[in-house]
Amino acid sequence: MKRFQLSRAAQIDLESIGQYLAETAGAEQAVEVLDRIRVEFLKLAEMPGIGHYREDLLDQRYRFWRVYSYLIVYRWETDPIRIIAVVHGARNLIAFFSRRRER
Repeated sequence: MKRFQLSRAAQIDLESIGQYLAETAGAEQAVEVLDRIRVEFLKLAEMPGIGHYREDLLDQRYRFWRVYSYLIVYRWETDPIRIIAVVHGARNLIAFFSRRRER
């Protein structure tokens, strides 16, 4: 099984998503969404490079992969791949990535 690495910022993203979903949709929904996101981390590790570029946000070292309404953002050419963010797709992504220091 291929590996992946979560940045500290991505870990915080997951914690925030879980807390938000637990409060708004219930604990069961939070667990379901977070489990699915983690399954997708494994898929990305097995097939680095899947997803799409968003050159308006980050350079081509980064790929974006959608899971439900969330985007997993990862560095695909590293070994292991590095998950740098998990963010809701409706957020202002330009503002989000301009504040996010790790790239």
